[in-house]
Amino acid sequence: MTNIPETGRTSRVRIRLVIIQVLVFSLLCTLGGRLWYLQIRNGDEYSHEAKNNHVQQVVQPAVRGSILDARGVPLADNETRLVVSASRTELMKMKDRGKAVLAQLAGVLDMRPQDVAYKIRLCNNETPQPCWNGSPYQPIPVTNKATTQQALQIRERPEDFPGITAEPTAVRRYPAPGGANTGQVLGYLGPVTDAEIIKAKTTNSPFLRSDQVGRFGIERTYDKELRGKSGVTRYEVDNLGRVIGMARNDPAVPGANLVTSIDARVQGVAEFELNAAMLEARKQIDRNTGVPYKADAGAIVVLESKTGRVVAMASNPSYDPNVWVGGISGKDYAKLTAKESNVPLMNRAIQGQAAPGSIFKVIPTAAAVNAGYKFDGEYPCPASYSIGGQVFKNFESQGHGSITLGQALEVSCDTVFYALGHKEWLKDGGLKPKKNPAQIFYKTAHQFGLGAETHVDLPGEEKGRVPDREWKQRFWEANKDGWCKTGKKGGTYVELLSYENCLEGNLMRAGDAVNYSIGQGDTLVTPIQMATIYAAISNGGTMWNPTIGKAIISADGKHIEEIKPEAHGKLPMDEHTRQQMVGALEGVAVRGTAAWRFGGWPQKQIPMHAKTGTAEVYGKQTTSWFATFTDDYTIVMTISQGGTGSGASGPAVRNVYNAIYGLDMAGKQDLKAALLLHPEAKLPTIQADGSIDSPEIRPYVPPSPEDLAPAPLAGPPAPPAARQD
Repeated sequence: MTNIPETGRTSRVRIRLVIIQVLVFSLLCTLGGRLWYLQIRNGDEYSHEAKNNHVQQVVQPAVRGSILDARGVPLADNETRLVVSASRTELMKMKDRGKAVLAQLAGVLDMRPQDVAYKIRLCNNETPQPCWNGSPYQPIPVTNKATTQQALQIRERPEDFPGITAEPTAVRRYPAPGGANTGQVLGYLGPVTDAEIIKAKTTNSPFLRSDQVGRFGIERTYDKELRGKSGVTRYEVDNLGRVIGMARNDPAVPGANLVTSIDARVQGVAEFELNAAMLEARKQIDRNTGVPYKADAGAIVVLESKTGRVVAMASNPSYDPNVWVGGISGKDYAKLTAKESNVPLMNRAIQGQAAPGSIFKVIPTAAAVNAGYKFDGEYPCPASYSIGGQVFKNFESQGHGSITLGQALEVSCDTVFYALGHKEWLKDGGLKPKKNPAQIFYKTAHQFGLGAETHVDLPGEEKGRVPDREWKQRFWEANKDGWCKTGKKGGTYVELLSYENCLEGNLMRAGDAVNYSIGQGDTLVTPIQMATIYAAISNGGTMWNPTIGKAIISADGKHIEEIKPEAHGKLPMDEHTRQQMVGALEGVAVRGTAAWRFGGWPQKQIPMHAKTGTAEVYGKQTTSWFATFTDDYTIVMTISQGGTGSGASGPAVRNVYNAIYGLDMAGKQDLKAALLLHPEAKLPTIQADGSIDSPEIRPYVPPSPEDLAPAPLAGPPAPPAARQD
């Protein structure tokens, strides 16, 4: 075997190393070139493609909690409907901005193309309803009443309906059990707006673009609890839309149920009787004008006297809250906002402001006692009271001789309160007020809670008005220029009034004080304020915040949060004065101005107390007021331009009490027929699966004409004049 020289072996190794180095260098060059190609030459292209690999969110809307009456009857719940929605984002990408697709969709849904287009246009200050007030990036409902056949046409032909979906969806329902509409109390839902989404990001309850939120009523007050939390599943998808994997899954949390103190049966009775009373008032002739009463609006409030909880609250004219479900139509929106409809959206129980008339007299009565006048003292009740050359008449110019303050409440004697109001005005300095005048009549009204909110758990409550000297000054400063411009000495009544207000509208005149003493003039109250006051007179003096929410119960029934009643003050009178006032108000029902409406009432078993009121408003017909209470319940009712207190409102209030206690007009009681002998104490049961144990409810059957035949009075007949207050 021949040996290879050492020099030859070394040469071969070197050659191999060179080859390897060349190969490595070539590979490095190839890799570097490829990296240059990917990152520099085509970097923007691949970066754009990488961005298309993103996370896609799929939202599962949370089931909104039900709103229940005190016994568990649903006032608002959910039902599954086929909802057809349009993606505005997808439609706007099309050349014709989706017009062809929407026209084809309109044909399937049996709608006009214009109506479909209106549904998805965005709201602004100039766009009338219907329009979309929510986020433009979420699917916009076109209809929630699609049939199965219509939904199948859309889903089976997705190429013909790009951006259109048809899905079974839980939507809000307001079933009106037993005829209890409860519209203004419940409120309605609307789509969340971008502004709300941005604002909510700073809170622990953020919105999703698909959320529906409460817009009015207790749907708004308790929106956070009712809404729950929508579920969100996040999928990773590539640029072709293919799912790569699941990034995160947050399941939906259903909203809690709200139990209210409303009793659907009593609510149905209150709504029916309020409407019936207004219809009846329109048949009566106003003796002052010779034409029928307009009875254009009204309200009734039923409270638990001892807690302030709301058992029923009705406002008329009313509306069906179901018109808002799925987006309100232009026709329905016009009805709700038209002047001739008299603003059905307004809850007149908390927003309707009017002079209270004689139901206000409990306040100057308490003020007089606080000022040193004796409740059982003797006070003249002449047919009229004169101040200078101006004469203020008693109702129907009826005089009653010398009477006590209690008797003045019974027969609703105006002149007793005229004299007291005038005397206190003089003590304060009259037209030249003292420094820091006592203003006892006005101060007491503030202490009764007037001119302030009652803190009812509903949005939009009005405060009313106590026209004291400070208010007079502020009002004059705000309106002086207008009065001076339109006022005219020796002109019409309105021109002369403007002229006088221009010169001295900031002064508290004797006439202002006198009119105020009987709840007239510039005084404004709401029905809920007066109901709170009369409930306080009944319960020992506590002014409770009127409350509708009673408890919040989780969807599975395991967690219960009770909403305890809270008070906002005590009546400014001692217990002895309160008891005297309670006795006088019982006298109103037994032998005073309300006695003719409570004939046959079982006074010994169920003591009834009442106060009638007829408020005069310049340029309008009189406003009817009726305030009442028993040990358990307080009811206040008012009808704008409806006539007298006991004449227009009295029968309806009596019928509501009859239904609550199971009474007929003769005072005979049927316990089985009684709707609510005592306020509901127990909470309804909600099962673990979310089902609710709720009793059946039947519509209210009003008494027949035979049942409404006059019954004998519970005491001596009231004087004819007193019967009409």
